[in-house]
Amino acid sequence: MNTVKLICLCTLIFILAGCDAAPSAQTGDVAATSGAVTRPSTNTAGVSDSHAVATFAGGCFWCMEPPYDKLPGVISTTSGYTGGHADNPDYKQVTAGGTGHYESVQVVYDPTLVTYETLIDIYWINVDPLDAGGQFCDRGPSYRTAIFYHDEAQRHIALSSKAAVADRLAGVIATSVVAATRFYPAEDYHQDYYQKNPLRYSYYRRGCGRDARLKRIWGSVDH
Repeated sequence: MNTVKLICLCTLIFILAGCDAAPSAQTGDVAATSGAVTRPSTNTAGVSDSHAVATFAGGCFWCMEPPYDKLPGVISTTSGYTGGHADNPDYKQVTAGGTGHYESVQVVYDPTLVTYETLIDIYWINVDPLDAGGQFCDRGPSYRTAIFYHDEAQRHIALSSKAAVADRLAGVIATSVVAATRFYPAEDYHQDYYQKNPLRYSYYRRGCGRDARLKRIWGSVDH
């Protein structure tokens, strides 16, 4: 893999805004391991018994919150980092590519109001599952796609849906289906970025070519 560090467009937006942030994929379905951590995290522990958790990596996490936030039955979305080997990773470390983490979104939802199957359907139409090197203009390991399952039911649904997507797109699906590990919430300025900075978010999303590529893959659907 080329060791040259690539600067993503979202990093450039942070530089222009004066913020203090800095900016080959696996294709198999594997179980990941977790280590000891010290920072509070958002996981299934602490979630109400009437709610459930889903975790997805779909490139820049700013863009993965909006499609779930507007979905009835979703309680909350949190941008963060998961799937890596380092404790307490921050944005600069993750995007530099040394921690193994994915930029991810963790979704807390009410399964009596929205099913995991629906969350999976929303996931696919918001990513390019054929891209093994990142997502859209964002390149590198932290922008890989993955579905992190929290139990066997989620794993079965995710694998079945992946097979269906492979048939539909007639291509090799780069998105991994892996066991959920420790999830670290991202820094506060990343949470609800599309609401806090709508103009910068719109510029980033358009400039990154995300919607244009999604339309080519999935047609005219609501992202």
